[in-house]
Amino acid sequence: ATQRLEDLGLQVSFGNHVEEVDRFGSSSIEHRVADLHDAFADPDVAAILSVIGGIHTNQVLPYLDWDLIAEHPKIVCGYSDITALTCAINARTGLVTYNGPHYSTFAMRDHFEQTLAWFRAALWSDQPIDVEPAAAWTDDLWHEDQDNRRVLPNEGHWTIASGHAEGRLVGGNLLVMSLLHGTGYLPDLRDSVVFVEDDAASGTFLFGPHLTQLAQQPGFDEVRGLLIGRFQAEFDMTRDQLEAIIRTRPELDGIPIVANVDFGHTYPILTIPVGGTAVIDAEPGDRAQLTLTNPSD
Repeated sequence: ATQRLEDLGLQVSFGNHVEEVDRFGSSSIEHRVADLHDAFADPDVAAILSVIGGIHTNQVLPYLDWDLIAEHPKIVCGYSDITALTCAINARTGLVTYNGPHYSTFAMRDHFEQTLAWFRAALWSDQPIDVEPAAAWTDDLWHEDQDNRRVLPNEGHWTIASGHAEGRLVGGNLLVMSLLHGTGYLPDLRDSVVFVEDDAASGTFLFGPHLTQLAQQPGFDEVRGLLIGRFQAEFDMTRDQLEAIIRTRPELDGIPIVANVDFGHTYPILTIPVGGTAVIDAEPGDRAQLTLTNPSD
């Protein structure tokens, strides 16, 4: 992972406590906060990547120095449980953050090209990103066996509900977003395009209730569109099942909805600017155009 990032012309450094692992698969709140504060305060640091996801990033949020973060803007990128951090930073400071690959993702030897291309497009350019579906995708334990990978053909974007929408991007992992409800760490949903994904641990029957919970949050009635990431194979979420879930959520009526987009817990992973802009043109017959843009400032 370090070598691949250095090949991009970057110098990689690590937090003082990055290798600490406690019984909960992380380090203490104090040490995680210290590493984040050190990274934001360091003028030589331009971007912060999470090493991996987890289960309790939301623990650190009450202890972060939001003034420090706002005064020393950095790129922050990660996905899954890191949704708590990327959403909270955007909500509390207005800084754009990124739902995209972890540091550890860069260790993927094969089938990484599209993830890397989207990462570069989001962070090395200010041009709009026209998101075309990847030709293929993977959902395997690549970190355990890099020699035997299972590559699957991609069906492309699913137009669940057609229409046009443009709005500010808000989202990430659906389960983690639910942990932010009522806390002040979830960005304003008004005039937004919401993007959500979930992993197989949540399961098909929890996706619907979590989606309902999000739709019942203040401001969701002014959401302009919805993007849903690709589900893992073991999630057992068929298109028919997803359409039934959407159809029985009247809060989602009237907005364009595009699913099977290349983000979530499968690969490749699209890098999405939280606080950026999305334009959706979803036509019947799965002809959906999706464009992402970073704010000009």
